[in-house]
Amino acid sequence: MLDADAKPLLLLIPGLLCDGAVWTEQIKVLSPLVDCVVATHGMADSIETMAVQALHLLPPGRSFSVAGHSMGGRCALEIARIAPERLQRLALLDTGFQARVSGTVGTAEAEQRMKLLALARSEGMRSMGREWARGMVHPSRWDTEVFEEILQMIERFTPDQFEAQIHALLHRPDATQLLPKITAPTLLLCGREDVWSPLARHQQMQELMSGSRLEVIEHCGHMSTMEQPCDVAHAMTDWLIF
Repeated sequence: MLDADAKPLLLLIPGLLCDGAVWTEQIKVLSPLVDCVVATHGMADSIETMAVQALHLLPPGRSFSVAGHSMGGRCALEIARIAPERLQRLALLDTGFQARVSGTVGTAEAEQRMKLLALARSEGMRSMGREWARGMVHPSRWDTEVFEEILQMIERFTPDQFEAQIHALLHRPDATQLLPKITAPTLLLCGREDVWSPLARHQQMQELMSGSRLEVIEHCGHMSTMEQPCDVAHAMTDWLIF
């Protein structure tokens, strides 16, 4: 029997080479409203497997809301496809919805990701992260505590885990046809200066999702939850309440 007095559930899904640290400040703010459950990806090498693993963290039959950042947003979309009847609210942060394109653009993406993997194997995760993460945050944060926190988070992963997650992203499902079918109240959130998952992509998602709301976080790159934690927490609070 379900506990009628239990707080609502919020499933939080990190992105590529991210863990619960990306949600630290949001959990502090949101915990009075919801019970937060943070997913981990382990050695999962597909978006579909990541989504199923995350669902298994929740009590069977319970309704829930889900927020995903970056690759985690793609997992959240897969959850919306698998369990639409349980989904109360959906938040997609700094993410995308399309499959990897064919041709030279798709090949270039794969080559770029494999180059980073080779660097991680030859020089270590921190060295790879130092190069990669510079494109993930607003340039004003390259020499800040936030950047160091991101590097430490990346160091908690192994090259093998990185390879599994790269495989998942290179073979990501296309959610274009799914977006118009999602009826749960949806928050789309993006850093203004996000060059990995740009604002234009979130505007495309908004056009496809009639019930969605777009929030743009100013002076912010891809790592919005860590770069502007208060602004993101405020937007998520509004999403959960209204």
